[in-house]
Amino acid sequence: MIFESHAHYDDEAFDEDREELLGAMRAHGVEYIINSSASVRGLHGTVKLMEQYPFIYGAVGLHPDEVGDMTADLMEEIRELCRHEKTAAVGEIGLDYYWDKERHELQKKWFEAQMELAREEKLPFIVHSRDAAADTLDMVKALHGGDIGGVIHCFSYSKETAREYLDMGLYLGIGGVITFKNARKLKEVVEYAPLASLLLETDCPYLAPAPYRGKRNHSLYLTYVAQAIAELKNVSYEEVVAATNENAKTLFTRVK
Repeated sequence: MIFESHAHYDDEAFDEDREELLGAMRAHGVEYIINSSASVRGLHGTVKLMEQYPFIYGAVGLHPDEVGDMTADLMEEIRELCRHEKTAAVGEIGLDYYWDKERHELQKKWFEAQMELAREEKLPFIVHSRDAAADTLDMVKALHGGDIGGVIHCFSYSKETAREYLDMGLYLGIGGVITFKNARKLKEVVEYAPLASLLLETDCPYLAPAPYRGKRNHSLYLTYVAQAIAELKNVSYEEVVAATNENAKTLFTRVK
């Protein structure tokens, strides 16, 4: 069955049919979902989801675009949420220089603090990195991210950058972009990376695969992602689903 390693079902895009959609997941082959928080609102929405649905686990943290809301008190709240039995990771955290919503130094400060929180709470991390390849890699290396364990979600950089993360024993999150005709760089990464280092993800409601590009994404579309990976790696669809499921369970050890 499919393990969805990065979703945002707390997003308002799902307000009208969230219960119906999530209720169909198991019947359509989705075994587990990691709901990743990004904002303060997302923290609370993620906790609600993982307490309501047995197959949903959570990642807790603030996205780099939201770190202007971070305080010492909120960090302590996130630390407490790390101790929830269904919190599987710290995330999504990292650097975003595309939107440039927050100062780079502030992003770096709270990225480091949340990475250290993952280390202290013995949880893996989920890293968001957009237009910040060099700084993200430098920080993950400096913080010995390989010793903590984690995934570079929605990986979008070069094969050379992928090699650096793979050498640290980290995972790469692969989503709908792999189905886009112009995703040459990502296709090269997927061809190069061992199947044992890949995770399936949607980042829904964003980044729907090619047949639904521009529309709302959800976990049932991961079949398109798995099929694209299978074709690139010349293996069966079933092998991709089984391997990525095992990879996710190896990383997110609280999922059971």
